[in-house]
Amino acid sequence: MNYQEIIRKTSLKDDRIIVMTAENRAVLRELPDLLGNRFIDTGITEQTMVGSAAGLALRGRIPICHALASFLTLRAFEFIRTDVGIANLPVKLSGFIPGFLSDGNGPTHQSLEDISIMRGIPNMEVYAPADNNDMVEMLPQIWSSNKPSYLRLMHIESTFKHSKFTLGKAEVIEIGNDINILVYGFMFKYALETTQELKKLGYSVGLINMRSLKPIDEECIINLSKNGSTLVTIEDHFKTGGLYTILAETLLNNNMTAKVIPIAMEEKWFKPGRIDEVLDHEGFSTEKITERILNKIR
Repeated sequence: MNYQEIIRKTSLKDDRIIVMTAENRAVLRELPDLLGNRFIDTGITEQTMVGSAAGLALRGRIPICHALASFLTLRAFEFIRTDVGIANLPVKLSGFIPGFLSDGNGPTHQSLEDISIMRGIPNMEVYAPADNNDMVEMLPQIWSSNKPSYLRLMHIESTFKHSKFTLGKAEVIEIGNDINILVYGFMFKYALETTQELKKLGYSVGLINMRSLKPIDEECIINLSKNGSTLVTIEDHFKTGGLYTILAETLLNNNMTAKVIPIAMEEKWFKPGRIDEVLDHEGFSTEKITERILNKIR
């Protein structure tokens, strides 16, 4: 099942669902004919879409809004904060091609701060599935929540079998004694490959899919910090405000410390190119991530 299929299945069961888009139909192509007046394309007007979604939510609807992640979270930020966040309305935001997934696009189309600004809005929940399978597992609970939410839409297929999703809980794949990698979204695949490479070198390595970023699984982070392992955060996001910041906040709030290696974008956007070229150039390929971790722990 893909994104379009699950949104079709959900909307046919619940007539409160309204599918909205700001001229971004890449994952919604078959829905206009199916949903009729419950499919609304506002054109390239993200602010109008979010404002309209808030109005629909006030009338008992559940709008699911779609746009490129950079434009959805940046152009419409005030509307999301003021119309949706303050009123605590169940508007569901799906950001397309976030992070490195906008590979060939320049800085204007790159969404490397979306996690930071969305989690800064009171009441807003933030989710970043590892792949399509993970997303399909997560969406029913996300859409049934009465809270507003932001989703990093992840349409890429994977053969990895994910565990059942619970709101606010991380997916613990494995716990390591030496290194534990915390990751979300697109970078999960490369984090998984990195754990395998490090194991070949004799390290005891764990992997945690932090698919729920707000609410965050504080218990998981606290337990990881107690075993004395090095914690590695991997994310296609700026280091400021993302998973590394969430980890730091959680540790500080609980009067704890840990050895942490952050792998994230520093104070710059990435150089556009094909996805494999972007990963290699910015140091996010499996080989480069493994090398960066080894350089730190050695």
